[in-house]
Amino acid sequence: MASSLTKQPSASGEKTFFGHPRGLATLFMTEMWERFSYYGMRALLVLYLVSGGADAATGSQGGGLAYTAAAATAIYSVYVAMVYLMALPGGWFGDRVWGARKTVAIASMVIVAGHVCLAVPSQAMFFVGLALVAVGSGLLKANISTMVGQLYSDPKDPRRDGGFTIFYMGINLGAFAAPFAIGILGEKVNWHLGFGLAAVGMALGALQFMLGTRHLAEESSKVPNPLNSAEKRGIITKALAAVAVIAAFYLVVAFTDVYTLTLNWALLPITIAGLLIPIAVLVKIKRDKDLNAEEQTKMTAFIWFFVAAAIFWMIYDQGASTLSLFGDTSTERSIFGWEMPTTLFQSLNPGFIMLIAPVFAAMWIALARRGKEPSTIVKFSIALVGAGISFFVFLIPMGMAGDGKVTMWWLVLIFLIHTFAELCLSPVGLSLTTKMAPAKYASQMMGVFFLAVTAGDSVTGMLSIAGVDLNSQGIVALEATAAVVAGFAVYMARNKVRSLMGDVR
Repeated sequence: MASSLTKQPSASGEKTFFGHPRGLATLFMTEMWERFSYYGMRALLVLYLVSGGADAATGSQGGGLAYTAAAATAIYSVYVAMVYLMALPGGWFGDRVWGARKTVAIASMVIVAGHVCLAVPSQAMFFVGLALVAVGSGLLKANISTMVGQLYSDPKDPRRDGGFTIFYMGINLGAFAAPFAIGILGEKVNWHLGFGLAAVGMALGALQFMLGTRHLAEESSKVPNPLNSAEKRGIITKALAAVAVIAAFYLVVAFTDVYTLTLNWALLPITIAGLLIPIAVLVKIKRDKDLNAEEQTKMTAFIWFFVAAAIFWMIYDQGASTLSLFGDTSTERSIFGWEMPTTLFQSLNPGFIMLIAPVFAAMWIALARRGKEPSTIVKFSIALVGAGISFFVFLIPMGMAGDGKVTMWWLVLIFLIHTFAELCLSPVGLSLTTKMAPAKYASQMMGVFFLAVTAGDSVTGMLSIAGVDLNSQGIVALEATAAVVAGFAVYMARNKVRSLMGDVR
């Protein structure tokens, strides 16, 4: 596919990808297949976990792990949290150990191995597979975007923003297509065949990357800040000590009372870490004496955005857990006599993004020309209120369902509201992070911003572990209220935050 899109030569006679460096085709396809495998597996995850249990839809395929909805939501939330948490060490490996190119190559193989494990009908292998996919996705996510930037040797290259836009479309194209292939195959035929197809998709991405590495920037194969011998020894020592402490903890739990070694013993420490690590990272940066006064002030403003993003993702990411379970058990999905698979709900958001994102981009430009474009902090407050409204809307079909079913178009509306809210927060937040990053942490701040996803999903996971029913109307109403209140609080503090941002808008 890549070769058919790179036939137009540049002014220098070199083949290009829609006028961009040819390496963009390699990265576009690699990311597209990685997102295909990730979102396809994610669409199946919660449905597979409850399959065969009391919380599965009547008449649904068996053969799953028969967990409760609460346990399935906890596992899903912890998994998503770990994917984004691993982006931070992923960037570190790219900067200090392997370089971006080698890190992505290794990550691709790890992800393939993870999906292969998921395709094996074994509960133990399933959790090994989840861990491998989370680690691999984090390693890849942190470095592949870096390589897109490296294709443009001149930071002022006018093609740079367009290149990232094309790359972003690859993300949504893979996410949109995945439920139609992986989702339907897994939900309607066999769970493990679906997971296996995810492995095939990632293998195609890995192959594409291996064949196209010659078109990438030479800089991508270099290690920007390699570890010295003393640092390597220190890292190995700390890693072994951490493994020893974790192993000792679980051995004590196991031998003290074997019946207490439940799933929660694995999930709870991870969710706690998912909350504490983002806080520790922000505190470390904020207290860094190398930051000048202006950078310190901007970091204070960044914390406002970080907390707002964490609350947003806490609700948004329930699209593949709470909303998916409701869609499976309580919606009528018949379209002209064809029953739509539940997994196809997961195609709505990326599909809406591809349709609506250009409209939003044009709208911001038009408003900016008139001097009426909302500030970044106002956009964040709109996103939070939008997330809250989506869950207030969710209360309507929840109340109507009872023991029956409601039309699926309620969920379509909710995912549409999610998309509007996301477009006010996600691309804006990524752009803001690059502008506000202290010089010392310029290459790490994107990973720090991703930790907001980790924090938000860790809260969801912790609530599920505690036995809170996230599918209850009371909890949905509470989350909706919290998001709306947070949105108004951010809006009321807009002038204070804007003053902390300095020259950034």
